[in-house]
Amino acid sequence: MSEPVAAVERAQILLVDDDATCCEAYSRVLRRAGFQVSVASEFRLALEILEADRPLDLLLIDIVMPGSVNGLALSRMARMRRKELKIVYVTGYTIPGVDREALGPILLKPIDDDRLVLEVERALGLSGQ
Repeated sequence: MSEPVAAVERAQILLVDDDATCCEAYSRVLRRAGFQVSVASEFRLALEILEADRPLDLLLIDIVMPGSVNGLALSRMARMRRKELKIVYVTGYTIPGVDREALGPILLKPIDDDRLVLEVERALGLSGQ
């Protein structure tokens, strides 16, 4: 796993996943890699964070979430509010009809720690790979 660098330490990530175990594991890995992480376990909390006047560089979001708003819909709302926001998706399911190339990075659960950090760094332009 990469060592934290100044750019990473300043990168702000919003992690949105309804699975508390995933939230705990992913946030621990990302913080250890030097990222600043905010966690939201549901749509309304994530939207509050997105609408707040605070820096966010990347949205790490589960595609399948309970309720009427899934991760794809929430990511569209996020992009309307913050056009520059980078997005990395995670899922534990095969989702028919999803255009993986159009969406961008989709990580399949369970996610290896190194892979998680690498994909976040790539999305933020911090990795040469």
